[in-house]
Amino acid sequence: MSDVPFEEIPSLLLRTIPESAEFIAEKYEMPAEAAVLTEDAPYHIQSVLAQCFMTPILMPQLESDTPDTELLERCWDFVERLTEHSLESVRGAAYFEVLEQLLNAHGLVEAAWPYMKERTRARTLTMLDSYGVHLRGINRR
Repeated sequence: MSDVPFEEIPSLLLRTIPESAEFIAEKYEMPAEAAVLTEDAPYHIQSVLAQCFMTPILMPQLESDTPDTELLERCWDFVERLTEHSLESVRGAAYFEVLEQLLNAHGLVEAAWPYMKERTRARTLTMLDSYGVHLRGINRR
């Protein structure tokens, strides 16, 4: 998969996860379609991921008893694009604002695991090992 240009990452979020539109619009106080095209949006990637994706969309789905599996597939497709990006700043934003946040509540890594793609799983395993977290069926037999 090829890199999406850095300045197009907010647009990629909106295209992949249209459910993020209201949160992007709220953050930038303008329609989401215009907000993702502003010069500032790519430089706010960490706060965009936190405020417009992780907290309002991904976390609630992972915590839900009846998650929208199609939405979760699209979410993890988006995260995979970020984790395989050539820029460390993009990979780091995905790591800190998405993967590390899974450790904030019991069971989120396990809920996310079936939807994660190859590179995201590898980064998650590295994160779990670095924090000494062992989860049955993921990095512990």
